[in-house]
Amino acid sequence: MQLFSALPLQSFFLFSITLCLFRTAMTLEGFCSAPQILKTESLYGKVTNPTLSPSHLQDLPGFTRSVYKRDHALITPESHVFGPLPDCPLPDWSNTLGAYLITPAMGSQFVMYLAKMQDNSKSAPPPDNVERFIFVIQGEVTVTNVSSVSQTMMVDSYVYLPPNFEHSLTCDASATLVVFERRYVNLGNYKTEQIFGSTDKQPLLEMPGEIFELRKLLPTSIPYDFNIHIMDFQPGEFLNVKEVHYNQHGLLLLEGQGIYRLGDNWYPVQAGDAIWMAPFVPQWYAALGKTRSRYLLYKDVNRDPL
Repeated sequence: MQLFSALPLQSFFLFSITLCLFRTAMTLEGFCSAPQILKTESLYGKVTNPTLSPSHLQDLPGFTRSVYKRDHALITPESHVFGPLPDCPLPDWSNTLGAYLITPAMGSQFVMYLAKMQDNSKSAPPPDNVERFIFVIQGEVTVTNVSSVSQTMMVDSYVYLPPNFEHSLTCDASATLVVFERRYVNLGNYKTEQIFGSTDKQPLLEMPGEIFELRKLLPTSIPYDFNIHIMDFQPGEFLNVKEVHYNQHGLLLLEGQGIYRLGDNWYPVQAGDAIWMAPFVPQWYAALGKTRSRYLLYKDVNRDPL
């Protein structure tokens, strides 16, 4: 008490406020505190086990960061709705739950969904004339074609399956996939082929005027009517071009956090968030935080917009 009584009243008042703010920052991780960086065992662990920052927002009734507008949507993990994956009139996926993140009901010409495969699960084929791209986020799956040739896919690997290509995916334990499907746009006698790959096997591409790293997971040749990009940003890096174009995008943030501009809106985003971008919506990204940002990006290509 002698210490406090020796202090002028104003100094004591400032000391009390400082002590209170310090305790709040240490115990509650207030709005101004930096998010805690957690180590995860899986490369893309934040996609399957996302966190909200500040953490106490997770329990706020009615809270969601999801937004749906005419020309874009932000679909965040707390608003995912999982259920059976139907492929009518074909058989459903077995022991699998899915969450559709982007569908033509929004205005897109493709579908993007998460598939959570459980023990002894199996995929169903897509509808006729629909091509499929699968990227493994967690666990591993086995892809088998009509000739009974199988290949195991682990985290960060992917497969492209042409339209009407007979195949099945099986999972012995559990796995989480992000799946893109679209009705193939035929162009003459061009044909696509089954493609297996992994992100680390794809070369970095030159991007004049940009500082982020880009990999394309599919061939850029005419037969393919869409591509999937992997884009990496170190903290503080951003897109130089403020893009406005006719292509549609579907995006899943695999790592990190940042700010995404869509139209006149600026959205804080983090791993696990999905974004739909309609043609000609202004778009821009900047990476924040202390770790790399990486996102998976669908883009339609090689077809006249008419």
